[in-house]
Amino acid sequence: MPVELLPETPSQTAGPYVHIGLALAAAGNPTREQEIWNQMAGPDAPGEHILLVGHVYDGNGHLVRDAFLELWQADHLGQYDEEYDQSKPFNGFGRTATTFDAGSEWTASTVKPGVVSNAAGVPMAPHVNVALFARGINIHLNTRLYFEDEAEANARDPVLNLIEQPQRRETLIAKRCEVDGKPAYRFDIRIQGEGETVFFDF
Repeated sequence: MPVELLPETPSQTAGPYVHIGLALAAAGNPTREQEIWNQMAGPDAPGEHILLVGHVYDGNGHLVRDAFLELWQADHLGQYDEEYDQSKPFNGFGRTATTFDAGSEWTASTVKPGVVSNAAGVPMAPHVNVALFARGINIHLNTRLYFEDEAEANARDPVLNLIEQPQRRETLIAKRCEVDGKPAYRFDIRIQGEGETVFFDF
């Protein structure tokens, strides 16, 4: 009996429905009791408490209002969590999304990460790993957020030094600022076009 070949299921990009299932608050839906969201550090978490903020822009320079981001980082001592546990004061994994309002900003509350060594034992500058999902993107984009006030560590970082053009490295540097009187870092992501953020093929 001949084997029937079924057609391939059509693929689609992540947006705009990612908010409905994974960014409930941003979509205006009721949240669940256990939710992985943008509060990565509770009040008792050790380390310097910071706010990460930013916009996401498309190739035309327009705000992307339905982008979804996943953040993964070490704690203030440079140690990664092995598992996610909402009862702990700090979790190194979080999620956030741009909002549908005019500001269309994403935010995350965390602590500034410490120095982590790569597989070869070379110290890397404090950084946050970022995965970006948005409409028009079939496979999520991976990048890193480094900190403006870690200039010496950034200059030695083995990943940043893989980027040959210095001006391109700047697209990964978050700028120190204040939000409501609290320390913050602004990291705007540009998916395409002038000033395009460097993305990595992990």
